[in-house]
Amino acid sequence: MYILAFVIALLASFLLTPYIKKLAFRIGAVDKPDARKVHTHTMPRLGGLAIYLATVLAIVCSMPVTRDLAGILLGGTWIVFLGVLDDKYSLPAKVKLLGQILAACILVVFDIRIEWLNNPFGGYFYLEYLSIPFTVFWVISFINVMNLIDGLDGLAAGVSGIASVTIILVAVHQGYYSVAAITAALAGGIFGFIHYNFNPATIFMGDTGSMFIGYMLAAISVFGAVKTAATIALIVPAVALGLPIMDTAFAILRRYSNGKPIFQPDKGHLHHRLLALGLSQRQAVLLMYAISIVLSLGAFVLAMANVYIACAVIIVIVTAVVIGAKKIGILRNP
Repeated sequence: MYILAFVIALLASFLLTPYIKKLAFRIGAVDKPDARKVHTHTMPRLGGLAIYLATVLAIVCSMPVTRDLAGILLGGTWIVFLGVLDDKYSLPAKVKLLGQILAACILVVFDIRIEWLNNPFGGYFYLEYLSIPFTVFWVISFINVMNLIDGLDGLAAGVSGIASVTIILVAVHQGYYSVAAITAALAGGIFGFIHYNFNPATIFMGDTGSMFIGYMLAAISVFGAVKTAATIALIVPAVALGLPIMDTAFAILRRYSNGKPIFQPDKGHLHHRLLALGLSQRQAVLLMYAISIVLSLGAFVLAMANVYIACAVIIVIVTAVVIGAKKIGILRNP
């Protein structure tokens, strides 16, 4: 089931992307260069629409659409609609945030929510009235983490693809094939698109893609937690996406300490700093892929219940990233 979903999405995304590129130019959904961006000529956005269409097609063709899955797809459709509008009209940050909250609320309406967390000493922590706000926060956090990391050719696609493969491997190992199939559909859409998005890119995924991927990874993790009654379903994606999560945390701290709005874009992200050190786009992206792979390995080991080894790997990598980030001045005003 999950192999079929991956293959269908891979082929669909690969075949659809050239048509989406033409559509982006036709409706004016393009990204023009400016002082903050690294590309030097007008680029079509909207590539995420190909990922979305491929993902939905693969899911519908490979598995029954249950009420839970309908809720996930409905929320994903809404976030894509929001992304298309943003890629075309550049929506204000507050409007996008409200739209993201609505997408999270769609999941809640379909009873896809985080209701408990595992207690490491036994039992569960029941969130009760905190369940809805925690779920909404979880979803919008993933959406914006993916949105902020989308700064170099192929970066967001590659990092999210690596995280998706990790979730698939864990889900298959633990026998949660519905989670594996949904994630495989997303992964296929991403890998079919990355052919056009890796440096030198011919199309960007835009906010349509970054928000959809972030939403889907969040929704899949919450859905997995609901179905498995295990917090590990939440932990694995969070650890696998550790690099963009840390980069986002650094951005918030940097902007707050510099007295700037946390949603105000800047050139202080990790990938910007790596370029400033003299790395090419490809070198910077491949280095960040490597870090993501190591974090994903740590997440996989953690899911296999070898908690001590996993925690040691994750602590070493996170510490190295933090030290490296400080040395290249990621917390300083760019």
